[in-house]
Amino acid sequence: MTHSRAIRTLSADCARRLTDAAAAAAEEMGVPMCIAVTCTAGNLLHFLRMDGAPLLSNDIAINKAYTAAGFGMATHVWHEFIKDDPPLLHGIVHTDRLVTFGGGYPVTEDGAVIGAIGISGGHYHQDMEIATKALGALGLPVN
Repeated sequence: MTHSRAIRTLSADCARRLTDAAAAAAEEMGVPMCIAVTCTAGNLLHFLRMDGAPLLSNDIAINKAYTAAGFGMATHVWHEFIKDDPPLLHGIVHTDRLVTFGGGYPVTEDGAVIGAIGISGGHYHQDMEIATKALGALGLPVN
């Protein structure tokens, strides 16, 4: 009997490449962003605050990645999940570091969550677009 299990997680190199791809997409869009990439456990692997990105977006980007890694689903999915369930809607939003609007995505490989990316600095639709472009640039699925 074993008392452990193997956990797949994002490499530091992939985290840097995701950050670079997101920064390139943000520059193309003309919106400076905060970009956070985490490991499977939601711990920060790589972070960039682009010149001119809002200071308050630092923690939001990190928390979007944390939320996506922790639940294995994109942050924008939360709104649909909770909007018609009053006890959940009014209770879950008090969970520390939970973000329920777009810009955070799990990073998956062969169906397993290996990390997450969180983008903040524009409207959440812009954050989502940049995150999906970064994932696509590395050939990773958008979940």
